[in-house]
Amino acid sequence: MGIFRLYAGSDGQSHIEEINLADHPELNQGFDAKNINFQSWPPGRFIDWHPAPRRQYVISLSGQIEIGLGDGTTSRYGPGDARLVEDTTGQGHTTRVIGDEPSITAVVPLAD
Repeated sequence: MGIFRLYAGSDGQSHIEEINLADHPELNQGFDAKNINFQSWPPGRFIDWHPAPRRQYVISLSGQIEIGLGDGTTSRYGPGDARLVEDTTGQGHTTRVIGDEPSITAVVPLAD
């Protein structure tokens, strides 16, 4: 379980970094959010290259997701992982549901 940030770099590519709570006390202050919704995607679902539609937290509740980056690397996330998705420009990333169970996530769009 961890907290990760998916962001667009100056190179136009998406990048991922792990966020350590001890180094980011602002995460304990709370965020203004618009709403929350839940998504269920079936095993095998693949979404080709796309930037994020908005800044949002995506929190995995069940199943496994694989995020692909332009440099060919992939990262896997499962129950308890939270991703701050901020790659709203550039090439974006791919998303794939891996394994044999659906991916269920809580999506929390952040207020502008």
